[in-house]
Amino acid sequence: MASAHTTAAAPPGNPKPGLRERKKLQTRQAIRRAAFRLFAERGYDATPVDRIAAAAEVSPSTVFRYFPAKEDIVLTDDYDALLERGIRDRPAGEPITETLRHVTVGIMRGISAADRGELVQRIRLIRDVPAVRGRTAEITARHIDTVSTALAERTGRPADDLEIRVASAAALAALQEALLRWAEDSRAAGPEDLIHRSMDVLAAGLTL
Repeated sequence: MASAHTTAAAPPGNPKPGLRERKKLQTRQAIRRAAFRLFAERGYDATPVDRIAAAAEVSPSTVFRYFPAKEDIVLTDDYDALLERGIRDRPAGEPITETLRHVTVGIMRGISAADRGELVQRIRLIRDVPAVRGRTAEITARHIDTVSTALAERTGRPADDLEIRVASAAALAALQEALLRWAEDSRAAGPEDLIHRSMDVLAAGLTL
């Protein structure tokens, strides 16, 4: 997703992460939280990685081990796994718009109020900071790969099938627009309503 983090428990049937994985998750979250706090206080460009590392009580090399570039602190999230798993759990014959509607609305409803605030901040950084926006294309391509792979498994078609790729790209673009609109004025409408409206446009065949 255009995409903060979630600490939701492992879903039924999935083993809980081990101690090492939990420590990695805690470190990644500490870095991200420190970064977003400093971005809010000082601005993105005025916040160097060494200051983020100090605030998170880790070394700069640790920050780069988890996030190869500063922009990745904003763009990398834990939603990809939720999105991929959610797509695979939906009925095989369900239209992609309905699948993403259910999965993304479900993810949003599981996010705490504090994490929603961080997500709004993150989306605004994607919109406003050229360096972050410039790296978004790479992340978007990865998201399209994720959705295409999950849809390919459901449909029995190859992941590089043109129709699969187009459907994935269009649905993710609609979702991104919904989240950008929400970030512009998070008090005017909830993200769930905007996601529903965006998926409705696609489901109607892009007719206006």
